[in-house]
Amino acid sequence: MAVEQLPEQVREFARYLRDLLGRLDQGTGWCGVFWQRDPDGMRACLDGAEVPPWDVVQALLHDLAADRGIPEAEREAGTASALHRAAITAYDAGPGGRERLSDRLDLMLTEQRIALERLADLTRQLTVAADADEADRVNLDLAWVRDDHERATARCAELQGRMDRLADAARPSWVDLGTASAPHGGELRLPRQATGQGPADPARPRGARFAGLDGVASGEGAPAGAAAPVAEPASDEAWHTPRGARFASGAQEPAPAPKAPHVPGGDPGARATSDAVRELVKLRGEGRSGEAHGVLVEAAGWPAARLPLFAAELHRAGLAADWATLLWEAASLPPDRLVALADALAGAGRADDCRKLLRQGVARPAPEIAEAIVALIDAGREREARALLDSYLRVRTPEDVARCAHTDPHRLIPLLLETARQVSDEHHWDLVHALRVAGFSA
Repeated sequence: MAVEQLPEQVREFARYLRDLLGRLDQGTGWCGVFWQRDPDGMRACLDGAEVPPWDVVQALLHDLAADRGIPEAEREAGTASALHRAAITAYDAGPGGRERLSDRLDLMLTEQRIALERLADLTRQLTVAADADEADRVNLDLAWVRDDHERATARCAELQGRMDRLADAARPSWVDLGTASAPHGGELRLPRQATGQGPADPARPRGARFAGLDGVASGEGAPAGAAAPVAEPASDEAWHTPRGARFASGAQEPAPAPKAPHVPGGDPGARATSDAVRELVKLRGEGRSGEAHGVLVEAAGWPAARLPLFAAELHRAGLAADWATLLWEAASLPPDRLVALADALAGAGRADDCRKLLRQGVARPAPEIAEAIVALIDAGREREARALLDSYLRVRTPEDVARCAHTDPHRLIPLLLETARQVSDEHHWDLVHALRVAGFSA
């Protein structure tokens, strides 16, 4: 899209961004990292061709706090948030907005999974580090990869929220999936000590994902569309403490000790749940990440009704990231068990977890989704089949949905069209067109 064709809100945010950068030392801090890692992406954001993710704007505000003082940065936070929200709303409303967001979310889910796998690998390396120098090197790598994971997680949440705001149809009647929270809520509080130095190793690979052009794949690791956990957002305390690789200086600050699990009564699975949480606290405290992951894999196979309690206990013990990992593992469950767990989470008031689980669960190839839907219908589980298909329609492109028809056109095309119509007229007509392009009469 030519610059003169951009929505006014996007051009206004680009002007604001140029003014903000004009007040920074652009060769240092996060701004310097962004320019070094992805100059094309930065220029695209400054020209208005792209709107950067909110975490990038936050990082620039942190730079402003370091360069010009926290009061000035705090005064800018509200303006930046309002202009950014207006810009992404106008940008997403343009032609192909839903498909563009879906593609970028797939890429960010992949980036999130790559970072999680890299974290596990580096944690293993740290346990066998031969000397202090090697431990320092691994710790620095860990700082960067933690930052990668946090940014990918934040961008997944932001992109999902933007997709939700585009979907104006009513949510499915079988469960209230809720509305994703926007990344702009509340007051932005800058770090009290925003004076950290730049990254110790500027040659460390970062890629376009760091500066926010998440439409460009990094070319690493996992296949596109791979499911990954979506961790809880950072607590308010994160705004008071320097964080991320920019502030890394070798060894990391020790994390606060997790709280002991609360043992509820009444539920037959309560004792097993609290025992698992206690074991996770012990394993995490000893740095035994591989064994902790094994506990989570086992828990993902528990009866669906027990897992909302497990979620509550993990959060109470300060292990929210472990719950995110468990959701990732649970996304690979057979479709009937996946839907049963989604039902249990929604019934326990965990609508956001329900939506994340289904989002990750339908990040499978179209033929696999189609076979699962047919199998559920053959087993008399039509409600579960429709729930799975509804989720797939909401997060995949019409072309992806049309590919499902190849498995059993006679049975699936009517169901696909009926479910798409229930989602929205736009989804229905987009699917009709995609089916015709795929060679089906719809």
